[in-house]
Amino acid sequence: MSEQRRAEAAVVSNSRRTGSGWTLAASTYVFAVVMIGVTLPTPLYPRYQAEFGFGSTQTTLLFSVYAVAVIVSLIFFGRLSEAWGRKPLLSAGVLLSVVSALLFMYGSHLGLLYTGRVMSGVAAGIFTATGTVAVLENAPEGRRRLATSLATAANIGGLGLGNLMSGAVAAALPRPLFTPFLIHVILLGLAGAALLGVRESVTTRSHSLAMQLPAIPPESRVVFIRAAPGAVSSFAIAGLYSAVAPSFMHQALGIQSSAVIGAVVFALFGASAACQLLFQSLADRTLVLCGGIIQIASMGSLAAALLTDSTVLLVVSALFGGAGQGFLFATGMRAITAVTEVRNRTAVTTSYFILAYLAMSAPIIGVGVLAVLTGLVASTVTFAVLATVVSCLSLLGLGRWSSQRRGVDGQ
Repeated sequence: MSEQRRAEAAVVSNSRRTGSGWTLAASTYVFAVVMIGVTLPTPLYPRYQAEFGFGSTQTTLLFSVYAVAVIVSLIFFGRLSEAWGRKPLLSAGVLLSVVSALLFMYGSHLGLLYTGRVMSGVAAGIFTATGTVAVLENAPEGRRRLATSLATAANIGGLGLGNLMSGAVAAALPRPLFTPFLIHVILLGLAGAALLGVRESVTTRSHSLAMQLPAIPPESRVVFIRAAPGAVSSFAIAGLYSAVAPSFMHQALGIQSSAVIGAVVFALFGASAACQLLFQSLADRTLVLCGGIIQIASMGSLAAALLTDSTVLLVVSALFGGAGQGFLFATGMRAITAVTEVRNRTAVTTSYFILAYLAMSAPIIGVGVLAVLTGLVASTVTFAVLATVVSCLSLLGLGRWSSQRRGVDGQ
């Protein structure tokens, strides 16, 4: 145990050494490129449905195996980077992304697509757990706030850019199920080169395989429970647009263009990243109230879009949904870490992300199953109603917490 504590102390001491503008840019680029690969298949789902002859239920399952892989990866790799170092795990994440892209490029049956989604999920889990820390540790002295914003932009913004790039490439270039992934492999090759310039903050290594088991320490439980509805609703809405939106845009609204599908889904992730970057200085109470109200408006716009076949309302819904996610999830994370002891923050942060990714997958499977019985429009409207209820709970829960902390709002 004493050896482990000495190793942890060495990690903490070394993490105080600062990086440079180059190392910050390199680590941010690598993070963003890996996250781009996560959403590359999203605008292509209608094409895959035509190619392999499956429906919206299979699409939701393809998305859900990714979310499960992220959860498993978060549990296993959450603490492993402290023992093995950041760069070995980041290198593994880049390699897994390459494997995922190759599987989609040459996927001739559904099993290869599932395997590719699992690989991208593990890579995303590695970067969610380790990539954020790497970006922060590669920031120059006094630029930690900038690094936090860049890590957020790389994570959420990368997800949005994957949709935008894939849709545009598929619409403009030949072989739409091949070319987006070929471009991603090239970007990943550049990421591998950039990774050589990323500094390693862990100098004392061990061969420990200790897992970062989910945990909610006593000091965090009240705030965690109040923050949970915001995380659940915001990630469930993101999951809906990632897994189901391409199908209902294609089937219900008659949208055939991969570029349009990618742009609509990008609107959600882009709005989320922009709101987290632009409004991070606002008071927690303001962010929570705005986030909850905006999410309710998002679900109302979604239901209206489906019932009236309105593409404009669908875009409005995506923008609102992304803004709500940006406000609620980031505020919840800040609230939880603010009341958590330093030694417990990795565990509670992992738990928060696990909750979020469970919210992305489980409800979406329900939408897919319900679509078989009632149709895609009816199942999605049902989801919108349930998400509205959860958004109301987020207003009551985290809003009550933030009102008790007016003295530290905006910290």
